[in-house]
Amino acid sequence: METKNLLQSRQHYDVLDGLRGLAAISIVIFHLYEFITPDYTKSPIGHGYLAVDFFFCLSGFVIGYAYDGRAPQLGLKTFFRNRLIRLHPMVIWGSVIGLIGYIWDPFTGAANMAEAGLGAVLLAFLCSLLMLPYPWLPGRAEGLFPYNTPAWSLLMEYLINIFYGLVLLRLPKRWLLVLLGISAVWICAVAAHRGWIITGWDAPTFPDGFARVFFSFLAGLTVYRFNWTIRNKWNFAVLGLLLIGVFIYPHFNNDWILEMALVMIVFPLLLSLGAGASVSGWLRGFCQFTGRLSYPLYMTHIWMVWGFGNWMAKAKPGQQEIYVVAACVFVASLLMGYLALRLYDEPLRNWLMRLNRKQFEENRSAAAEKNGVAAAR
Repeated sequence: METKNLLQSRQHYDVLDGLRGLAAISIVIFHLYEFITPDYTKSPIGHGYLAVDFFFCLSGFVIGYAYDGRAPQLGLKTFFRNRLIRLHPMVIWGSVIGLIGYIWDPFTGAANMAEAGLGAVLLAFLCSLLMLPYPWLPGRAEGLFPYNTPAWSLLMEYLINIFYGLVLLRLPKRWLLVLLGISAVWICAVAAHRGWIITGWDAPTFPDGFARVFFSFLAGLTVYRFNWTIRNKWNFAVLGLLLIGVFIYPHFNNDWILEMALVMIVFPLLLSLGAGASVSGWLRGFCQFTGRLSYPLYMTHIWMVWGFGNWMAKAKPGQQEIYVVAACVFVASLLMGYLALRLYDEPLRNWLMRLNRKQFEENRSAAAEKNGVAAAR
C-alpha cells in the first residue's frame, strides 16, 4: 500500500494531459484530411503527423517521472507488467474493431477478403494482438498494422519501454546526454534522407520509426532527469494554441529542417512549459478528460477513417457532402473513444492493477518472510 499512497500523493501534470488530448484529436483530423486533401502541402493540418513525436516526448517525461524513483523497488517484472496493463487492453480492442471494419467495410470489404484470403486475414489479426507487424493485407497501403495503422507507434513505445527498463533506468545522466546526441544525429539523417519525418508506419520505412521514438523519448526523459521544467503562469489555452500551431503550420516539400526544429526544439520546450504550468477551473476538467480520452481515441478511430476514405473513392461525393460526413466520422470517433474508455479500458485496467498490486504485496511479504527465516538461521 505504500506504493499506492506514494502515487496518490505525487503531482499530476494536468496541462500535459490536456496537450496529449489535443494531440490525439489533431491526429484524427489529420487522418481525415489525408483523404480529403491527400497533398500535405495543401492540407490545413499538414504537420499533424508530428503529434506522434510529441507523444513520444511526453512518454519519456512521464515514464521517468513515474518509474525512475520506484522501479528498483518494483522490479523489472512488475514494471513490464504495469506497462502491459496500461497499453495492451486498447491494443486488443483496436485489433478487434479494426478486423471488423476491414471485413465488413461496405465499399472494399468483399474485395479485400477475396484478394487476401481468410488465412491471411486471421494471421494478420493474430499478429495485431501480439504487436507483430503484418504489412501484407490489401487496401491498407502496406501499413505495419493493417487493422489499426496507428499501432506502429505502440510497437515503438513497447520497444523503448523495454530499453528503458533494461538500460535507461540505470544510465547516468552524462550517458543519457550522449545517447540523446546520437539519436539527434540519427533522426536528422532519416529526415534528410526522406525529406520529412512522416515515416516508420509502413513496411518500406519501418526502420525510421526507431529514430523517431529514440530521440523524442530520450528528449522527454532528459527534460525530467535534468529538471528542465520552466515554471510559468501561462494559460493552458496559450500552450494548446502553440501546439496546434505546430500541427497546422504549412508543410512544404523537403522541409525536414523545419520539422527537425519543431521536434528537437519546440516539443521539448512545450513539454518544459507544460510541466511547469498549472490549470484550474473548467480548463482543468477539460485537460483531465481529454488526457484520459487520448489513448482510446488514438487506438480506435482509424477503421472509421479508412471507411471514410473508401466511401470517398467509390461515391465521388461533392465537397460539401465530404465535409458533412467527415464531421460525422470525427464526432463518432470521439464517442467511440469515450465508450471504450469508460466501458472497457478503465474498468479492465483497474481490475488488472488490483490483481497486480495484490500479487506485488504477496511477493513482497513472501520475500520478507524468507529473509526473516534466513536471518534467524
